[in-house]
Amino acid sequence: MENVIIEPFKIIGISIRTTNENGQQGKDIPLLWEKLISENILNNIPNKIDDAIYSVYTDYEKDHTKPYTTILGCKVENLNFIPEGMVGYSFDGGKYVKFTAKGDISKNLVINEWTKIWSMELERVFTADFEVYGEKSQNPSHAEVDILIAVK
Repeated sequence: MENVIIEPFKIIGISIRTTNENGQQGKDIPLLWEKLISENILNNIPNKIDDAIYSVYTDYEKDHTKPYTTILGCKVENLNFIPEGMVGYSFDGGKYVKFTAKGDISKNLVINEWTKIWSMELERVFTADFEVYGEKSQNPSHAEVDILIAVK
């Protein structure tokens, strides 16, 4: 866990409104990932800064126990052109706490880290939290996924 400052950034990708209530996110988010891969969404995102995939959680109704929007996509230079069927979001950045989940991604690596985060006493602001699937996440059995939580 480390404190970091995130610069403002923009994302283009696909999104879904979901909730952690009754494990709904466990159904919705994997379907969103499936769509991202099967429909070759990543190759159709314009003005990408790099190939890292961002999973952003934003538009929180209140906190992590209420509905929120999940966006899967990439950081982009601008939002001048958003392809049909995709969304574009601009985030302010700010103070974040960074966690790095390491291990086998197929064995609930990321959700297990989130479960720990939800039980922590963090001064969360619920603006935009996100996961970064970069180069170090490419080997599924020895993956590293950064999770960034917006704080006061």
